[in-house]
Amino acid sequence: MTKVQIYDKAMCCSTGVCGPQVDPVLPKFSADLDWLKEQGHDVIRFNLAQDPSEFAKNATVKKMLADEGVECLPLVIVDDRVVSRSEYPSRENLAMWTGTAMKPKATLPMADDSGCCGGDTGCC
Repeated sequence: MTKVQIYDKAMCCSTGVCGPQVDPVLPKFSADLDWLKEQGHDVIRFNLAQDPSEFAKNATVKKMLADEGVECLPLVIVDDRVVSRSEYPSRENLAMWTGTAMKPKATLPMADDSGCCGGDTGCC
């Protein structure tokens, strides 16, 4: 499957979902990464405060940090290619970059033109 790496800014914990002021984007993104894992993808997340050596090991990340500073974070790398920087992507984008099919959103049934309930239901 696809290898997904996330390089986060320095946060107090591995997901940033802690403390009194949680950015509402972080719990959603964390859930999206859990979903990717459930689809069989290899998802690895690095926090600058807790994993600085991982940032130094990756030549692409190291160069982007040198050129742009921490403003380029978070970086999302899929199969060694930077696909997103400076923001957390949506589940739809993660699915597209990893080739993961998403279930269509559920829709409510609609009545046809033959009456309030549609067809010969006898309800009207």
